[in-house]
Amino acid sequence: MTSRPLKRSLHRITVVATCVVALAAPAAAQDQAKIDAGEAIYNDYCFTCHGEKLVSSGQTFDLRRLTAADRARFENSVLAGKNQMPPWRGVLSSEQIDLLWQFIRANAHQK
Repeated sequence: MTSRPLKRSLHRITVVATCVVALAAPAAAQDQAKIDAGEAIYNDYCFTCHGEKLVSSGQTFDLRRLTAADRARFENSVLAGKNQMPPWRGVLSSEQIDLLWQFIRANAHQK
């Protein structure tokens, strides 16, 4: 037989766990929505050179190699251009660049 204090503790743990799961689900769905939006932007502006689903043909930089620490480098390259890549300043908004980054990071080799 389980004691009353133990039952209350188990009930509290169950309630807390349920709340954590309920709160995490919308965040995960929101993150996936950002990733999907980033993929759409990538397909509109980037895939021609950087490859379908980020798989480079080897002629351009493989964006999947970017690490979390490369965010500033990524933004600078997108805004100012680099080598054969034209600058996208004035074409892509900071929100669109952020969504692109979400898509790239979700598919990166190193999470």
